[in-house]
Amino acid sequence: MDLRDPDLRGPGDEPMVAKWGTTHPSAPLVVLLHGNGTSEHSLIEISPWLPHGPVAYAALRGPIQHGKGFRWWRDGPPEPDDLAATCTWVLSWIAGTGDPDRPVLLLAFRDGVTLAGALMAAAPERFSGAVLLYGALPDPPPRQRGRLSGMPVFLAHATEDPRTPADRLDRTWTWLARESGAPLWAERVPGGAQLAGSVVGGVGTWLADRLDFLRAHGENPLPDGDEPRWPSLRGPLPQRSGPAPECTTRIPQQQLDQHGPAALHDALWERLAALDGVTTKPARIGPDGTRSLLLERAGGAGPDEAFLVPDDGEFAHQHPAPDASLHVVLPDPLAYDGIAKGWAVPHPLAGVRLPRGTVLVPGPRDAAELDVVAGIAAAAHAFAAAG
Repeated sequence: MDLRDPDLRGPGDEPMVAKWGTTHPSAPLVVLLHGNGTSEHSLIEISPWLPHGPVAYAALRGPIQHGKGFRWWRDGPPEPDDLAATCTWVLSWIAGTGDPDRPVLLLAFRDGVTLAGALMAAAPERFSGAVLLYGALPDPPPRQRGRLSGMPVFLAHATEDPRTPADRLDRTWTWLARESGAPLWAERVPGGAQLAGSVVGGVGTWLADRLDFLRAHGENPLPDGDEPRWPSLRGPLPQRSGPAPECTTRIPQQQLDQHGPAALHDALWERLAALDGVTTKPARIGPDGTRSLLLERAGGAGPDEAFLVPDDGEFAHQHPAPDASLHVVLPDPLAYDGIAKGWAVPHPLAGVRLPRGTVLVPGPRDAAELDVVAGIAAAAHAFAAAG
């Protein structure tokens, strides 16, 4: 698809854009992608209900006229070449919008979600997060587990969507939750085609928290470099067998399947409670029965970003049976390695309200997994204990 075709709306390679917010070239940029058959005006209208301050909103118009509106690709499901051409067009526009290091987030609706998914997969290093509303990712999704590690995502699907096939919505939800590596906040919204006000409010809260995190802590680094060393394990982290477990996509985050026997649940706790300098108590956060692991911080323990609850010195906690999973905070390279190998599921609010290395570690299913899970928790202990 040649986006300079005179039959396509332009002119040339320049998209039509509606803007809201600051014009500062270094401010975070939120790129809005409309659904097919509408225009840039359909999404820029929600900008006043999103965070104000040092943030810019830019709604792009699709390059192909479709009735009274516009599309991102020609009629029918997008051909890979067409989708790639549109991605190149959007990425080129983003590159010319200001500071090349400015944070860029996507906010997409319906068919715009398909384009957003293609952009995220093609250039994960360019995006600091994404809001995906009532749409599906391109088929098939990427095969690489952890492809979106470090990129928080807000996903909302309608329970009675009349336009997007249910199987495509299910594949999108499953891949984002269990394979992508993205810290995923996801919800199913009762009803059909209308963008509910409650969803816009939820997006505004999530986006404000993510922007605050970026201002305070900077970008999430992406997985990079050689396979990291785990001092608490004998050799590299092995691959966990089978698919990642199903987990809740809001708080409290819990493991819903693949539970191991109760004896392993108790054996894991005994190992964790015996780590150097650790004290235990009932957790302040998490489901009833959650147990916390704490380190005294007066002696110069590690940075705040190594703790679930810095004021308490809580660096990990274990959920009650039958969910023997842990929440821990890992250094970035170890968190990404754990995600890619199936031993870690990002917390829905990692890099949003919680440290970016906050992950759920599935409970052990057998004695060999007990050793690995205990080793992962020992790595979190070492991170928190580092003075």
